[in-house]
Amino acid sequence: MGRTPKDVTDAELAVLRVLWGREDATVRDLADEIYGGESGASSSATVQKLLERLLAKGLVARRTGGRAHRYSAAADRDALIGRRLQETADKLCEGSLAPLLTHLVNEARLDADDIAALEAFVERAAKRRQKGRR
Repeated sequence: MGRTPKDVTDAELAVLRVLWGREDATVRDLADEIYGGESGASSSATVQKLLERLLAKGLVARRTGGRAHRYSAAADRDALIGRRLQETADKLCEGSLAPLLTHLVNEARLDADDIAALEAFVERAAKRRQKGRR
C-alpha cells in the first residue's frame, strides 16, 4: 500500500518542527539545529534532499535571494496533525475519532492545564454542534 503524496516521513517531520519554530531558515541553520551544531557536508546534503521532498509536497516554501535560499513552513502544524489523526481514525476506527481520543485521554498523563484545554474543546465543539442544528 503506497503513501499519499503528502505523507511526511520522520526525517521530514524533524525539518518541519524546526521551521514551525522559526520564521525561516537556511539549509545550514536547519542542519545545525537538527544535527546539534556538528553539521557538515553530508548533513547539509541530507537536509537539502529533505527540503526538496517537502517542497515537492507543498509543505515548505523557498525564498531565493542573497547567498543562501531561505525556507519556511508552508504547512500548518495543526492542519497536519488533524489530517494524520483522521487518516489513523479512517484506518483503525472506521473514521471515528472517539476511540483515538478516548485512548489518548486514558493513556496520557494529563495535567490540570491539559484537562482544562480538553474541557474547553468539548464545550466549543458542543456549542458548534448546537448552532449547526438550529
